[in-house]
Amino acid sequence: MSGRAPRPEEESARLRHKEELSRRIKEQKVVVDELSNLKKNRKVYRQQPNSNIFFLVDRTETLSQCKNTLDELKKAHQEIENSEKTKIKK
Repeated sequence: MSGRAPRPEEESARLRHKEELSRRIKEQKVVVDELSNLKKNRKVYRQQPNSNIFFLVDRTETLSQCKNTLDELKKAHQEIENSEKTKIKK
């Protein structure tokens, strides 16, 4: 990166991206918590994107996928935080 100051558009885009990540992390935490607290015999359904069709899915597999997604989102958020801290130090 060059030593120039970021443009206001770049800064606002970065801020929107960070807020979107935070929102998705919160949503994913709720999903993981709900799946974790389900009784063993409960059924879980996943909605087909852009439709009103639902498919029966395995609860433990879905919980595992949601945890992995949450970890990826947290990692991306942490990378943004670290890059901001690095820019501030420079």
